[in-house]
Amino acid sequence: MTIPRFAFSHAGLNVFDIRTMERFYRKVFGFAVTDRGVLRGRDLVFLSRNPREHHEVVLVAGRTGNPAETSLNQISFRLPSLADLRRMHRRIAATAGVRDITPIDHGNAWAVYFRDPEGNRIEMFVDAPWYVSQPLAEPLDFALSDRAIRARTRKRHAGDRSLQPAAAWRRDFKRRLAGAAAAKPKRKAARAAR
Repeated sequence: MTIPRFAFSHAGLNVFDIRTMERFYRKVFGFAVTDRGVLRGRDLVFLSRNPREHHEVVLVAGRTGNPAETSLNQISFRLPSLADLRRMHRRIAATAGVRDITPIDHGNAWAVYFRDPEGNRIEMFVDAPWYVSQPLAEPLDFALSDRAIRARTRKRHAGDRSLQPAAAWRRDFKRRLAGAAAAKPKRKAARAAR
């Protein structure tokens, strides 16, 4: 079985203080918040500096300090197509030592999460052609055809006011990033004038 092409996309971090960490990543690295919400009882903040990426870092609240817990929530890799994701799902399922294999429909992407033999969480995903506000996690059924998966996801979010083509979301986020960058020199000049 050939391995589909894939590329590193983003990392998730378990954090103690999500507000402090959000401020840090925004101030030091210039990340902008793309989404925030609660999933399975944990606050999440999605951060990016790249209009092509919904998030480059996701902060996940609830880190406890338990020695068995690490700061790494997950590492994520993008695949080019649902067919490639389906092939990786089969490959992962056939690999010894892999556990907790969970296919997920995020609305704006389809993913397979799993743990490697040492328990590190990995996500393999493919982008959907639209944006839906995050976080979101619904079961993904690989028994359906690719066409049926797309139709089911689209129908599931048809009434969601955040639903829009991914290209429109990227254009809007690019404008927000440009506006935030332009506002920084004005704020610095105003502080210096005081």
